[in-house]
Amino acid sequence: MADPMTQSAQISSSEGLVDGKNSSSSSKDSKFSVRDLVYWRDPKKSGVVFGTSLLLLLSLAAFSVISVASYLLLALLCVTIAFRVYKSVVQAVQKSGDGHPFKELMDKDVSIAPETFRKHVDSCLSHVNRALKHLSRLFLVEDLVDSLKLAVLMWLMTYVGAVFNGITILILADVLLFTVPLVYEKNKTQIDHYIDVVRTQFNTIVSKLQEKLPGAAKRSKVE
Repeated sequence: MADPMTQSAQISSSEGLVDGKNSSSSSKDSKFSVRDLVYWRDPKKSGVVFGTSLLLLLSLAAFSVISVASYLLLALLCVTIAFRVYKSVVQAVQKSGDGHPFKELMDKDVSIAPETFRKHVDSCLSHVNRALKHLSRLFLVEDLVDSLKLAVLMWLMTYVGAVFNGITILILADVLLFTVPLVYEKNKTQIDHYIDVVRTQFNTIVSKLQEKLPGAAKRSKVE
């Protein structure tokens, strides 16, 4: 028969394992990525994010940024003030000493840690440097075909800009972001087939252009 010290140690270790499993499972459940949102893994969360973003963009299309921001902050302030007054009246009637209704929120530390800030800045800086390097390669015509692709894209964007403004494009992008991934997931086989056909035709056209462009044959031999 085991002594009480050994039994207590075994019980505490088993409780620690259970707590560790529960904490790991809860941390996994709390992680909800952008991919899960656009693929509607949780319809409630995706619906809230999609509806909120679409409503915000539609508001920006009708009003200025300053007006939208002011109305949002004013609505939030009205809600918090009304709730504060309501709780104060309830406490006065019931003669309770619950204190400030937002005390738990006010006690939370909302400051950003310097390590977290530097981490995000470094990540953004790496993306910016990569983009600058890619843009310099395109505008300095390191590869003539890639620069021509960019020129054609910018030429097409001039027509898009003549029809749509920036907010309209953002609204369309928001709608497509929450619809295209779901449609693609449900019709993946058929869409992949058509994408392969278009990619094959596009690569054939690009290869023919590279053969006719000056210096392309030499560059391919060197590679």
